[in-house]
Amino acid sequence: MDEIDRHILNALQGGFPVCERPFQAAAGPLGLSEEQLIERVERLLAQGVLTRFGPLYNADRMGGRNVLAAMAVPEARYEAVAEAVNVLPEIAHNYRREHALNMWFVGASDSDEALEAAFRRIEEKTGLPVYRFPKEREFFVELKLTA
Repeated sequence: MDEIDRHILNALQGGFPVCERPFQAAAGPLGLSEEQLIERVERLLAQGVLTRFGPLYNADRMGGRNVLAAMAVPEARYEAVAEAVNVLPEIAHNYRREHALNMWFVGASDSDEALEAAFRRIEEKTGLPVYRFPKEREFFVELKLTA
């Protein structure tokens, strides 16, 4: 990652233009062309620097469901299980914790049934239980990471 990539990551957290050509609108203030910005974002995704690039939806406000979930994953299998979890479109993000439940992720879908099906697919693929922690209250934490 070079300084331009760092600048892109720092600038695009917390907002992205909603317009006909959003990459073009975002590229100008970064001193890049639309094509350069798209190429850099695609490269960061391909390299795994970014695991996703897109909006985070509040599924429950749109009639769907968000659920925090966790798993106890043996260290020797951690990367393989993370891959199985992250490949599903219902999984918004995934992170490691120093705890018996060492893998935490958020599932979001347009229905309870679809989200439960995603969790069952994870359980079937990994042979490990997915512990569900449905939201009781919502808190807004604006997390921005400096690249």
